[in-house]
Amino acid sequence: MIFALSQTTINVTYLVAGVCFVVGIKRLSSPATARSGNVVAAVGMAIAVGFTFLDSDIDTYWLMLAGMAVGTAIGIASARLVKMTAMPQMVALFNGVGGGAAALIAAAEFHRLAPDSGHVASDAIGAMLFSALIGSISFAGSMIAFGKLQEVLPGRPLVFPGQQAANAALFAALLVLGILAGTTEAGVWLVLLLAGALLFGVLLVLPIGGADMPVVISLLNAFTGLAAASAGFVLDNTALIIGGTLVGASGTLLTILMGRAMNRSLANVLFGAFGAVAEGAPGAAAADADGKSYREVTAEDAAVMLAYADRVVIVPGYGLAVAQAQHSVRDLADLLERRGVDVKYAIHPVAGRMPGHMNVLLAEANVPYPQLYDMEDINPEFPRTDVALVIGANDVTNPAARSVPESPIYGMPILNVDEATNVIVLKRSMNPGFAGIDNELYYDPGTSMLFGDAKASVDRLVAAVKAA
Repeated sequence: MIFALSQTTINVTYLVAGVCFVVGIKRLSSPATARSGNVVAAVGMAIAVGFTFLDSDIDTYWLMLAGMAVGTAIGIASARLVKMTAMPQMVALFNGVGGGAAALIAAAEFHRLAPDSGHVASDAIGAMLFSALIGSISFAGSMIAFGKLQEVLPGRPLVFPGQQAANAALFAALLVLGILAGTTEAGVWLVLLLAGALLFGVLLVLPIGGADMPVVISLLNAFTGLAAASAGFVLDNTALIIGGTLVGASGTLLTILMGRAMNRSLANVLFGAFGAVAEGAPGAAAADADGKSYREVTAEDAAVMLAYADRVVIVPGYGLAVAQAQHSVRDLADLLERRGVDVKYAIHPVAGRMPGHMNVLLAEANVPYPQLYDMEDINPEFPRTDVALVIGANDVTNPAARSVPESPIYGMPILNVDEATNVIVLKRSMNPGFAGIDNELYYDPGTSMLFGDAKASVDRLVAAVKAA
């Protein structure tokens, strides 16, 4: 090549890129600095990629440039064409691609080094096999998560008899294949390891219901980060090691936080088949099976409650995302504020299909961020709230989580909307949510049900408030 830098110099630039990654992630913690955080992280990535071209060991520039061109085209198209409501499945897809790339790097390096040297260093072979295993699991699992979120596959848990035993046996077989591949350095064992890991990734995510997708996406994100860090050890690339470690650590912490927000262990998420208990579960009976009744309300009556309230708290959920009702909700909030109503939004940590899903949707509708309140901040406000407007949020508002020990969601922190003076629930029907149980909130005397598509219902409320 015409111009090259020493490896020490390149590693220093990688360190600078790593600092940019850390600063960028830190600034993403607040909407006020998130845009600049994205820019700082992007600058770090540009530094890492740019100085990689100055490595004297690089000799296939055309292949790198071709890959960058394809990736850039897909990235720009995705950013411009994919709707905000589809971000969870896009995150799952991109995360899976990262894991698959790490696995392919490991396989390529194994194929390149093992036949030539006859014996690869133990640390290198270990990193290759780990990256191949975890990267393949992340790729396959992310593709299944994408299918569930995109509704190509059923969102409910897909289980079969003996599934957990089969998964345990398969994972044990993968460990054996990894040992065989490491000790013999034979490509056939690596191929079998990759195929088995792909199958394990599929079987791992199939029994997980849509309600647990935030935790699963976080976990798979951590897997991809670990696979990328291992690929960095294989390639002796400091930027990959730093970036992968950051992703692995942040994904692990986010997984823990998501689990705590649902009061469920990671083992329960992965092996509990949450959402497959609709038949015969406590509270899963039809609404009229034990004499329970609910109160239906018209848009005009609901509008009167909203228009003459002093304080209103809007509780968004996945129903809002599916109906793409965020802009209509903003219109309703603006209308109420012009009438002197204090409007706030209550955000549950696992509302939607990925961490921060509701925040992203409401930000797209230009909802002022100071109006968004986390669960621990908004719960004390509900006793002083005149109307809580619940839009598609089901399990995260179910009082059974506090009062019914037999319930599958017992102990899960919820939004205490039942403490508001009045509750208006926008929902398509009385069907249960992903937990497969009735929501006791819907039968509370202070709750009114407004049935229909979320966007259409909010638009009716807007029209009715204007006429009130």
